[in-house]
Amino acid sequence: MLHLRYFVAVAEELNFSAAARRLHMATSPLSQRIKDLERELDHRLFERDTHSVTLTPAGEALLPIARDVLERVNRIPWRLREVTRSERGTMFVGIPSGLHPRLRELVNTLAERADEWCELLRWPGTSKALVTGVCDGRLALALARLPISDPALDVLPVMSERLGAVVPADQFTGRDSVALAELADLCFVVAPQEMKFSYFDQLDREMAERGVKKRVKLTDSNYGGIAEVVSSGIAFYFSMLNAESPMHGYALENTKVLPFTDFEPVLDTSLIWRRDRAIGGDLDEVIATAREVFADPLHL
Repeated sequence: MLHLRYFVAVAEELNFSAAARRLHMATSPLSQRIKDLERELDHRLFERDTHSVTLTPAGEALLPIARDVLERVNRIPWRLREVTRSERGTMFVGIPSGLHPRLRELVNTLAERADEWCELLRWPGTSKALVTGVCDGRLALALARLPISDPALDVLPVMSERLGAVVPADQFTGRDSVALAELADLCFVVAPQEMKFSYFDQLDREMAERGVKKRVKLTDSNYGGIAEVVSSGIAFYFSMLNAESPMHGYALENTKVLPFTDFEPVLDTSLIWRRDRAIGGDLDEVIATAREVFADPLHL
């Protein structure tokens, strides 16, 4: 089962380093596990060179089979809970850091409306950890930052938040906006891998294409650490523009958030769940209620 998980991760990422980060392991042992699987199946699954990774015909044939097997195994815990649960069960919804209070209110509304048949409890985590929790069945639902590409998950958009640049305030005195080109002399803060989500990788690439090349990479830190680096005057980052966002709680004396004049980054959040749990599964009622509660996505 582990070898199939390794194979699916590499097949979806088509990059051993990215797949290793997703699996929280080093690249070398991942590569060895794929070789072990190829040896066991007596088929080469990937074509690899210094620039790219592609699936062989055998790899393309194995991918849907592997996904199906993993989905069936992942169903076991909640299928057992479905058979053995009492009339009113307990479910967990994953909550990412910096959740906007208006979205939190909607989560509370969902919990109140679902209270007749289940207790819906909140569970904190990073977007990546929450997605994993939904995939392996520990979490019934989660609010996660997009993009999410796992075909086993259903995605319901619930909120879009405009982003601005968190900059050293003393370098932008009197300013109420900023152009991306004006940030070229500052470093963009690359957050620790466990904090980062896919959209910020996309922003990183876009900035490089627009001439913002400098980077400072943090390890073993949090949003407070990012604010410290920005406050020192050497870097910038992205954060929500809406004044009600809890992310403004990380602001320091020499930081401010400015909207862009030439760039429109938007962070989208969606409610996610396993598709197989909603089709004749244990989440039917919760999902139907969630679609009503989150019928009108927030635009902030």
